[in-house]
Amino acid sequence: MGFAPRLQLRDSPGLSPVFPVTAPDATSQALGHPIDATNVTKPPRLLLLGGTSEAGRLAESLSALDDVVVVTSLAGRTASPAPLPGQHRTGGFGGSEGLAAYLRAERISALVDATHPFAERMRWQAYEACQQTGVPRLRLERPPWQPAPGDRWTVVATLAAAATEIAGGPSRRVFVTTGRNELRAFAPASNGRRWWLVRSLDPPERLCLRPAEVILARGPFSVEGERVLMKRHRIDLLVTKNSGGAATAAKLAAARELEVAVLMVDRPSSPGGPSADTVAEALAWVRASLGL
Repeated sequence: MGFAPRLQLRDSPGLSPVFPVTAPDATSQALGHPIDATNVTKPPRLLLLGGTSEAGRLAESLSALDDVVVVTSLAGRTASPAPLPGQHRTGGFGGSEGLAAYLRAERISALVDATHPFAERMRWQAYEACQQTGVPRLRLERPPWQPAPGDRWTVVATLAAAATEIAGGPSRRVFVTTGRNELRAFAPASNGRRWWLVRSLDPPERLCLRPAEVILARGPFSVEGERVLMKRHRIDLLVTKNSGGAATAAKLAAARELEVAVLMVDRPSSPGGPSADTVAEALAWVRASLGL
């Protein structure tokens, strides 16, 4: 199940949310807010909710423009995030109300939500904040992976369902690539009957899986490297979230070649609204919406 990316434009404090164009957009019409180009902050300010490679590439593209200010917001869960151009902030906003207050106080002209496909809470907070303020929103989200001939996928809706599947299945050597913050969900399946290989960007704060080995690595990964890794550790089950993208897709190709079963956690539900699958589409939307 895939979910499309979205972008939202934020309004100025005390002013009706607007686009710097003459034709009203669907969001403003639905909220009953008129568009008045004279109220747009100059230069327009765009809030980019980041944390993905797409967000980084969009920030790079926008940094080449002289007539827009880009502020990238990161959740702060990664100890060493990749450097980004422009302004940035780290940490939460305090829910949808806090984000709405930020949109007003910082006089943001647009918001692009390019958070991770599994950042469910943030996408809904962005949606609610933009509903409150009338700020147009675009969700930028890469397409999900799709099974190919030869794949042995079992798709589950949640991490808890994945743990149940593992606990009741025949796997004995499990390769988990869902991220360090998700490992506790698999505790019910850690009963000493299986061995775990965990790969994450940063060390897990508490490893509840036993016995286990932890690998710290950042993609992109090669098919050959993934194949060697799985063969060396005699992996019989790969567990991953359907994040999509090329950086970590090699593990799926390696699993296909080795006939390793894959337990795929589906993406969470997402609010409706404008969306884009690629950075190019998002950039075109921003330029057109802000009149750049």
